[in-house]
Parts: sequence; C-alpha cells; structure tokens
Amino acid sequence: MATTKVFKSGNSVAVRLPKSLGVKPGTEVSVREERGRYIVEPIETEAKKIDLTGIYGSIPGLKAFTREEREFDESPRDWHLLGKRG
Repeated sequence: MATTKVFKSGNSVAVRLPKSLGVKPGTEVSVREERGRYIVEPIETEAKKIDLTGIYGSIPGLKAFTREEREFDESPRDWHLLGKRG
C-alpha cells in the first residue's frame, strides 16, 4: 500500500501512481467511483496493426515473398571473435 496526494493538473485533478506498482507510462485506465472509493483499472486494448493495403502495388517491382522465400538458412556466426566474458 502506498499513499499519495491529489494535485491540480490544468483544469483537472490528478494522482501519481508509484513506480513500484508497475504501471507503464501510456497505459490507458478506467476510473470509477463506488461508495466513496476510487477504482482504477487498466483497459485491455488490442495490439495495434499497421494497414498496408493502401500502399500495395505502389512500388514498381515490389512483390510479396512466397512461403519458400520467407525461410532463411541459419547464418554462420563467428562468436569466438567476441572473446570470452567472465
């Protein structure tokens, strides 16, 4: 449990949430009052997707990869060149 104070922010009042609660900046929340208590809950949002349908075909020579073209061979790595740590 943590305590904090309500403060004025523009024409609204606000509350800072302690970092220890793990709330990430930009998290959308709903706030409601129930019998004199304020309840703050995160809103579950769907992952945003980028719609590329409007640009399909706008670049000459650009075509979608086939399933076979999307499979890549494992590239050899020279990890020994990095040296050992520890």
